[in-house]
Amino acid sequence: MFPEFRDLISSLKGHDHHFTRLFDKHNELDQKIKNMESHIEPGTPVEIETLKKEKLALKDQIYHHLVSLKKA
Repeated sequence: MFPEFRDLISSLKGHDHHFTRLFDKHNELDQKIKNMESHIEPGTPVEIETLKKEKLALKDQIYHHLVSLKKA
């Protein structure tokens, strides 16, 4: 995710609590979606779609956070 921000992401993880929370939640949702799509966890197509939208919203928040820090 966002290879152009790889160094910034590495420096933020564990030091910026807001960023770490967003990043961890995004990864949790990603894994949950994969598990549902692989039928490891139960999930309806509607539930999966809802989680994908939530994950995308988190990705947008992460991106905007990274851009705002890069400009600073």
